[in-house]
Amino acid sequence: MELTLLGTGAPEGLPLPDCPCAACATALGDAARAATALLVDGVLLLDLTPGAAFAAARAGHSLGGVRQVLLSHPHDGPAVEVPAGLPQPVRGADGRELTLLTGHRVRAVALDAPGSGYEVTGPDGERLLYLPPGGAPAGLSGLTGLTGLTEGNGFGEANGGRAAYEMVVADVIGRPDALARLRAAGAVGPTTDVIAVHIGHEVPQGGELRRRLAAAGARAVPDGTTLDVGAYEDVPDVPRRTLVLGGARSGKSVEAERRLEAFPEVLYVATGGTRSGDTEWADRVSLHRERRPGSWRTAETCDLVPLLAQDGPPLLIDCLSLWLTHVMDEVNAWDDAEWAGGGERELRARVAGLAEAVRATRRTVVAVSNEVGSGIVPATASGRRYRDELGRLNAAFAAECEHVLLVVAGQALALRG
Repeated sequence: MELTLLGTGAPEGLPLPDCPCAACATALGDAARAATALLVDGVLLLDLTPGAAFAAARAGHSLGGVRQVLLSHPHDGPAVEVPAGLPQPVRGADGRELTLLTGHRVRAVALDAPGSGYEVTGPDGERLLYLPPGGAPAGLSGLTGLTGLTEGNGFGEANGGRAAYEMVVADVIGRPDALARLRAAGAVGPTTDVIAVHIGHEVPQGGELRRRLAAAGARAVPDGTTLDVGAYEDVPDVPRRTLVLGGARSGKSVEAERRLEAFPEVLYVATGGTRSGDTEWADRVSLHRERRPGSWRTAETCDLVPLLAQDGPPLLIDCLSLWLTHVMDEVNAWDDAEWAGGGERELRARVAGLAEAVRATRRTVVAVSNEVGSGIVPATASGRRYRDELGRLNAAFAAECEHVLLVVAGQALALRG
């Protein structure tokens, strides 16, 4: 089954008309994107957008053979003129399956937002799922009976027992939780080619967009690209161990959370604990909780080594600097005599044990830590001791990670990976 992406942008396109933002100003050449529209084998058009016929011609295709035009979401603005000879666009009814004379089958999938998703099965059995902007499947119950999903064992007889789509085309930037739901259901697997569409100006084009998508196991392609559904593609590898460094309010926690928001059942490990009577700390904790997906669980602990040794869902550890404070408290590192009498040796052993656990872990891990070595030299001996030991901890942890990022002013700089 052949898929041509006539457009890959948000409904308003990219750049947005008259938008002065930096992302729009740099969306030039291949980074410019028309509203998303998909042409399947030249016979099925998903979403009719302005200029679709010209886009098809530029990609070396014609809309003359299109037998069905389906809309996935409400199209705002002036009505789009239907090119001569093209069938009248319609919206599929949720759960209804259409069979084209060419052997293609199209099933409309219920969403949690206005619109419909479409599961397309080609004549040879390859399967593609297309989701509209801002849309995600309406839970597992919404998928059951529509895509052949059954709870607990992936796809049922309707899909020949296969556990994942060959390709998913979706709003990865706007609705990463849609990927999380599909992964939880077994509809997206390690070999699923996830293509990001409906791309707007929320993320700068180029390296930043590629990095964000790779963290979700997805990729973007330019308008006019033709893909073979089911053909082997070099699917982006999701890094198993990542360290995110940054200063205060740099955006490091947001970056860390973003790297796992397309995955279900993440365990958020909060090393800061609770601080009775500290309203500022309570406000910070509340802000973090509200930002996290509802499917994530939270564990408040500094006992990281056993968690890393266990099998389970991805871990997001926030943060190593508070873990170090806890350990330095335990070994009484603030007292010079205790430090010289064995505290230093005990702290180094605890850090080495954590690094060994990171090296041996089978879980996906994203950890956050503060980068404090570039600022003012602390005025106290204990402050300098903490700064030095955090630098050593960061270096030891980073040595075991495939990806290391430094976040400055909300911008993530790749140091490794």
